[in-house]
Amino acid sequence: MEDENIRASQARKGSPFLTAKQAAYFLGLQVKTLTNMRWKGKGPPYRRHGGQVRYHIDELEQWSRENGRKGKRNG
Repeated sequence: MEDENIRASQARKGSPFLTAKQAAYFLGLQVKTLTNMRWKGKGPPYRRHGGQVRYHIDELEQWSRENGRKGKRNG
């Protein structure tokens, strides 16, 4: 049983799934902003694991690329 717990702990450290707080930090957003986007049906895809919201890092990167603002240069 202890061996299974150690393996589970090690797997969790390498998990590609981020909490809302981690995802917000990754995207440079406030957690509240990310939460509001989720409630409005906007923002990056998410899923629930055990009732907890999780974001896959690959989907965050893809969402950021597809939804990033393209700045205009004056000059």
